[in-house]
Amino acid sequence: MSLSMAATSMSSKVSAFNGKTVQGKSVKCQAPRAALKVQAAVKTEFKSGVVTGNEFLKILDHARTHQYGIPAVNCTMSPITNACLEAAKKANAPMIIQFSNGGGHFNIGKSIKNDGQKAAVAGSIAGALHVRAVAEFYGVPIILHTDHCSKKLLPWFDGLLEANEDYFSKYGEPLFTSHMLDLSEEPLEENLEICAKYLKRMAAIDCFLEMEIGITGGEEDGVDNSDVNPEDLYSKPEEIYEVYKALEPIAPGKYSIAAAFGNVHGVYQAGNVKLTPSILGKAQAYIKEKEGLEQDKPVFFVFHGGSGSSRAEIREALGYGVIKMNIDTDTQWSFWDGVRSYYSTNEAYLQTQIGNPEGPGKPNKSKYDPRAWLRSAETATVDRLMIAYEDLNALDALEK
Repeated sequence: MSLSMAATSMSSKVSAFNGKTVQGKSVKCQAPRAALKVQAAVKTEFKSGVVTGNEFLKILDHARTHQYGIPAVNCTMSPITNACLEAAKKANAPMIIQFSNGGGHFNIGKSIKNDGQKAAVAGSIAGALHVRAVAEFYGVPIILHTDHCSKKLLPWFDGLLEANEDYFSKYGEPLFTSHMLDLSEEPLEENLEICAKYLKRMAAIDCFLEMEIGITGGEEDGVDNSDVNPEDLYSKPEEIYEVYKALEPIAPGKYSIAAAFGNVHGVYQAGNVKLTPSILGKAQAYIKEKEGLEQDKPVFFVFHGGSGSSRAEIREALGYGVIKMNIDTDTQWSFWDGVRSYYSTNEAYLQTQIGNPEGPGKPNKSKYDPRAWLRSAETATVDRLMIAYEDLNALDALEK
């Protein structure tokens, strides 16, 4: 099915839900010995379902003001996507559902060759359309994003932007909320030049850009930075200011920076990684001073490699303007752990189609039905994401 046909079909199914909002409750308080009732400050309203453009910026401003972060999970199949949506509803908070290049390819089927990145483009679009078709039912704001795109993967990025522009021409908003360019392996000047070129195109359709400066260590989605120079794991305030100067004039506040402060992709033992979130705080102060700004945190920061980080480190980073944290490794484990736990509990029923401790003729269909063990994977992932929401100070964020 073409993007146009799929989008039209999806739109007709969810149009009845357009316009719903998630709203915090207002509170009335009465002054002592006075009949006058004073209305407390009204909490911010947020659109439910996929948010883009100004609705997304409103959420980022809210997160920065209230010092909470939004978890971002790489989704490779609908059960992981659905677990994210369920966790967001349970937490009463926004969620970022994102697709990596490899995840997009997996979503369409690994038997399909990814010539010219066409399979990764199609799989990412399919994942986005699925989210758009069901997100309204969960009653919370959902951000659609794509993860790391290096220079060699720019044909994937181009294909996604074409899909966004096509969607925008029909519905007045992009298909995806945002995309990430990761050109951190390139010289800074080239990184900023390419980001600026794409941001101009994205700003025209209300699409947000995430960019990376410095290098996040470890390995993710086939990109291995395990042997990187330790010095490159820490961005300098001057470098971050260069990003601000290059992108702010093009689309003020419509980009975020994944700066390096010692963070590492993957899982690691405590003590093996030295996170220095204060780098982000110094960069904010540097930009404020250089530009003579009133805003204490003029830049939106992103925390990559969040799996395995301590709550104290995460909370410190939030105080410096981090509004998004990627959590991929830990949710991969939780998904598997749910399957492992299910098998351990039901092992005797999962050896043959017929025959179990209840009798040799008893069928086992209800136990090996993929919906049964995938549901266990989903609930285990929801549990892990609730911990992430707490770490990120984001539980009940929509009531803040």
